[in-house]
Amino acid sequence: MIVPPGSHTAFIGKPSNPEEWLSYLYGKLPGPNHPSRLYSKYYEGEQQKFAFSQARYKSAFRGVFEEWRDNFSGMIVDATNERLNVDSFRIPGEEATDKDARAFWQRSSMDAFSTAVHLEALIQGRSYVIVWAGQDGEPTITPVSGERMAVCYKAGSLWELEAAARFEMDAWGRQQVTLWTETYVYEVAYGATEWDKGVMSPNPLGAVPVVVFENRTRLVGDPVSDLANCIPIQDAINKTVMDALTASEYAAFPQRYVTGLEIQEDENGRPIEPFNVGQDKLLQAEDPAAKFGSFEAANLQNYVALVDMLLQHLASVSRVPSHYFLVNSNNTPSGEAIISAEAGLVAKVREKMLHFGEAWERVIRLCFAVKRDKRKDAFEMETRWRDPEYRTEAQHIDALLKLKQLNVPEEVLWSEAGFSATQIESFREMRKEDAKAAAEIQKLMPQPEVQQPGQNPAQQGKSPVKPPQGNSGNANRKINEAK
Repeated sequence: MIVPPGSHTAFIGKPSNPEEWLSYLYGKLPGPNHPSRLYSKYYEGEQQKFAFSQARYKSAFRGVFEEWRDNFSGMIVDATNERLNVDSFRIPGEEATDKDARAFWQRSSMDAFSTAVHLEALIQGRSYVIVWAGQDGEPTITPVSGERMAVCYKAGSLWELEAAARFEMDAWGRQQVTLWTETYVYEVAYGATEWDKGVMSPNPLGAVPVVVFENRTRLVGDPVSDLANCIPIQDAINKTVMDALTASEYAAFPQRYVTGLEIQEDENGRPIEPFNVGQDKLLQAEDPAAKFGSFEAANLQNYVALVDMLLQHLASVSRVPSHYFLVNSNNTPSGEAIISAEAGLVAKVREKMLHFGEAWERVIRLCFAVKRDKRKDAFEMETRWRDPEYRTEAQHIDALLKLKQLNVPEEVLWSEAGFSATQIESFREMRKEDAKAAAEIQKLMPQPEVQQPGQNPAQQGKSPVKPPQGNSGNANRKINEAK
C-alpha cells in the first residue's frame, strides 16, 4: 500500500500545485473495503460462503467448506468479455488509418491486453489506459487497473480530464507517482518518499493522456460492476448448496433404529453401540420385544429445485442465458432456441461496445497526437468490433451471399464474415497477385487480330474474300474476236 507523505498539510479549495493534486487524487483511490475489491474477490471465487448462515452453523462447518466454492460470478463476467473483441479502426475517406492504428495496437500487444482492460471495467466498474511516447518516440498504450489510478474530470464534462495520477509500487516496496495535467507532467522517482521531491516537465500533448473505461456509464454516480446485483443471489446459492451437502452427509443415508433392546454401558457410563451397521451386516436381537425399523432418507430434490430457481433469477439479473448455468440441462435447446435465448446477452454486449468503443477511439487519437498527426482531431473515427453473435457457419455465409446480391462491397462482407483487418489486408494483396497471374496467362493464349481501319468488324480475324467473278470478261473477249 502506498502511504502519502506525513508532512503534507490539508488544503481547502481546488488544488493549486502538484503536491495538492496528488493528495486529492490519492484520496480517490479505492481502499481495502471499497466495493470494487469485493467484486474482484467474487470474480476469483473468494466470495463469502456462509452468508445467511447461523453462528453455530458457521462454527461447525467452517472447516468443511473453507475451500469449497460454487462460483457463477466469473462465468457471468466472462460470458460478456469473450464477445468484446476490437477488430479495427476506420475514418471515412482515410484508407491508411486502419493500417496506422493497427501498428499502434500491435506495438503495445493490445490484442491481449485490450481484453484485460474490458475485464477490469466489467468487474470493478472502471479501468484506465495511458498513451505516452516511448524511448523511440512511438506511441505506447499502457493499461492500468482502477486500483492504481485516479482522475479528476473538468467541471461539467463527462469525459474531459483535468488531472490524472498513477500510484505504482515495485516488488521492493518502492513507490513511483506520476501526475498529468494539460500543462505539465510531474514525476516522483522510485524510492522517493516525499511527493515534493518530484520533477516537473511540460506536457507536449496539451491534454491529459489518460482514457477512462467506465462500465454501465451513468450521468450521475459512479460506474457499476456487472456483479453488483448478482452477489446476493450468489450468496443464496452458496448457502443452499452447503445445506444440501450437509443433508447428504447426515440425512441422505437411511438411519435405522431399534426399540425394546437393553442398552449396555461401558465402565464410564457411556452407551455402547450394539450393532456395527453395514451393507453386509445382519441385525438380530434375542429379546422378542425388540423391534427394528428405519427412518426415511432425506429428499435432496427440494434443494435442487431451489438452486434452479435461484439460477434462473441470476440469469435474469445478469442477462446471461439459462443454458450457460445448465438449468434444465435435460432439455437441450435447439440452435434456433439458443440464438433467441442469447438475444439479451448480445444486446448487452453491443451496448458496452458503444461506450468502450468511444474510449478506444480517444486512445487512438492520442496515439496520433504523439505522432503530431492531424488525425488527432479525427472525431469521426469509429471502432469496428467483431460480431458478438454466435451463429452457425451455414446461416452466416448464406446471409452474406444474400448481401452480396445487394451489391455490398466484398471487403464489408469479409469483415462481417469474421476475418480480421490483417487477413483482409492479405486478401487484397492476394487479389492483386491473382490478377497479375491471370494477365500473364492471357498473354500466352492466341491473340485476336487487330481490326484495320475501314475493315468490316464481321471480317476481323478472317482472310480477305475476293469479289465474285461475273460474265463481263467473256462478253468483251467475244467483241474483240468479231473485229
